[in-house]
Order: sequence, then C-alpha cells, then structure tokens
Amino acid sequence: MTLPDNIPVFLLSGFLGSGKSTLLNQLLEDPAFHDTAIVINEFGDVPVDHLLVRQGETSISQVSTGCLCCSGSTDLTKTLFDLHFAAVNGQTGPFSRVIVEMSGLGDPAPLVNAITKSSGANRSMLDQSISNIFYLAGFVTLFDIINGADTLDNHFEAMKQIAFADRIVLSKTDRLEAQSSASQINNISAELSELNTGADIIDRKEAVLSELFIPRPYSTLKQGEDVAGWLALEEAISADPAHNAQNGQGQASASRHSSAIRTFSIVREEPLIEKQFLQFLKVLQNSAGPRLLRIKGIVSTHEHPDQPLIIHAVQHIIADPVLLDTWPDEDRRTRLVFIMAGVDPQPVKDLFTAIVKTDGSTSGSLFQKLSQQVVGLFKDRHPAHTDIKGE
Repeated sequence: MTLPDNIPVFLLSGFLGSGKSTLLNQLLEDPAFHDTAIVINEFGDVPVDHLLVRQGETSISQVSTGCLCCSGSTDLTKTLFDLHFAAVNGQTGPFSRVIVEMSGLGDPAPLVNAITKSSGANRSMLDQSISNIFYLAGFVTLFDIINGADTLDNHFEAMKQIAFADRIVLSKTDRLEAQSSASQINNISAELSELNTGADIIDRKEAVLSELFIPRPYSTLKQGEDVAGWLALEEAISADPAHNAQNGQGQASASRHSSAIRTFSIVREEPLIEKQFLQFLKVLQNSAGPRLLRIKGIVSTHEHPDQPLIIHAVQHIIADPVLLDTWPDEDRRTRLVFIMAGVDPQPVKDLFTAIVKTDGSTSGSLFQKLSQQVVGLFKDRHPAHTDIKGE
C-alpha cells in the first residue's frame, strides 16, 4: 500500500492504569489495524510501555521524553514527521493511521493544538507541514469506573482528558458487582455527560474497538467553552518567549504536573524470587495506599527465567501478573516504573532492597521485621501531605 494523502491521527488518553495498553493490544489483533503507527508516550525515565504493546506488523514509534505535554508540541510534530519520512523512504512499512497513546498524566491541550493549528505567528514550517499531512480524526478517553471518581476529584489532568474526548470508554466495568453494575454505569455515564455533553459514552464490554478509531470530523469547536479556553490559553503560553526557554536537554523547562507527583524506576540485573517480589508489592500497596498511583513493569524471576512477568498496579488494585511466553526484547533485566504522589522514592527502594536481598531460607518473622522497619521509615519521613518536587 502507499501512504494516503491525509493521514488520520487519533489521541488515546485515560488516567494512569485505565487500560490503554490493554485496549491497544486487543485492537492490534485485528488484521485491519496492522498498518497502524503507534506513538507511545511515557511518564518516566525507564521505558517499559512499548514492551506492553504487541508489535507484529505494526509500526511503533516510542516517545520517552518524559511527557509530551511538558516537553512541548514540537516533540509530537517531530515524531509524526519522522514516521512519515521513514515510510516515504522505505525505512518502515506504510501506515494508514496513527494512534498516539498519551501519558496517563498527559494534558491534551498542547497535543490537540499541535495537530489542529496550521497557521499563526508561532507556527513553524514543520508545524504547517504536519498539518498538511495529518489531521485529528478522533479523541478516545478511557475512564476507570473503579477509581475514576476519586481521580477526577484529585487530578485536573483527568478532567481535561474527559472534556476533550469525543468517545469516552468506561473501562473495568466487568469488575463491578452484577447486582449494581447497571445502576453504577448509568450514574457515572450521567455524571460524565455533564462534564462533556457531546461525547459518546461506551461500555468497554460492549465496545467495538475498531469503530472507536474510524476517522470522523473531530472539531474543537464542538467540545465546549472550557476546551476552547484551554486551547487559547495554550496558544498564548506557547507564544511566550519565557515559556519556550530551553534547558540543557533542549526540553521545555516547565512541568505541568503537580510537584507532589514523582516518577522513579528500579532496575535489577539478577532474577527475583517471585514470592518475595509479590510480597514487596503487597507491603508497598498497604503502606502507600492512594499515594501509589501506578506501578508497571517487566520482571525476571528465578522460577521462569525465559518467561518474564508483566506487572500492573493502580492505587489499591494489583492486577494478577501475566507470564509472557518469551521476552519481548534482548534486555532481560527487571524494569519497574513507579508513579506516586507525595512520596520520596528512597523508602520504596529501601523496601525493595530489604525484601529481595533476603534468600529463600529467611524466616517469616525476619521478613516481617524487615518490612515493618522500612515501612515505618516510609511513613515517618514522608506523610501523605508532603509536597515533594518531581523528578
């Protein structure tokens, strides 16, 4: 196939742990979507999200700059240009659509502006070229029906993601109690409709995934006054020379996210004892509570050295680990990414070290003592309200 003259771009958003990677994996099982370019944005210093999405015949462009909405819209336009250039020159296969999986903490405004604005005093030739090739064809937001209400109360990014969407997909509805699921879904749908009157609200269990990514006339004018105001503010901010001051890495120096939100990683060369690792997760979950926004990663274990574990945790929910058939790349290290609110990384790393350095003969009482010591340090040093600068 050849590249179409106008290539649709879909933004896929949803707060941390709402199920974006799971949705993408299921979508890409459809042969009709094998000619899809996927742009994956990560909020963290160790890239793992691209390992959680199947590649197959699909082109995947990984973006690991920390956060697209913080680094500026130029990162998205450059990524789209690089994808197009590679396909035109035969360096990768052609594609008929692009899906941009936003960071769970991503602000939609700069990304929507990057794709939809074709003129203006602060638009470069690259921006205008991208607007001639690509167009915004839909905005899909996943809403975690289990944690979503608290998320909207505590994270403004989640509210903006809902406001920009033209399709809102209710995820994790299969985990609701059967007796109350219909009424809960109806109540939440009504609340979301008040936030975004124009979006279609769809139960994940009933969604036809391919239909979520059919090109349609997405218009920011239909999204309401709040969205128009955020886009205008974004345009004004991006035109401010002070905002565009660059740091040593060429990134925009300002961060959009709460200073209390921190991301950090743990990387380990040696395989872990699976039971001890799961104990670490349980202790951390019990001590951190709602401050544990997200854990994701790939884990090497003694029990299955050729089959890594995929780990997902969101606040008080730790999903059952998934054992892959094979490693997705040549790197066989354990790589874990943590996103937490108001928590210093060091006690978490101390807890991890205390647990994984014990051998299989360690008694239950000694293990419990180690855990209590580190968790006590964690709680004493860093209460929930502490405002800690992000990494």
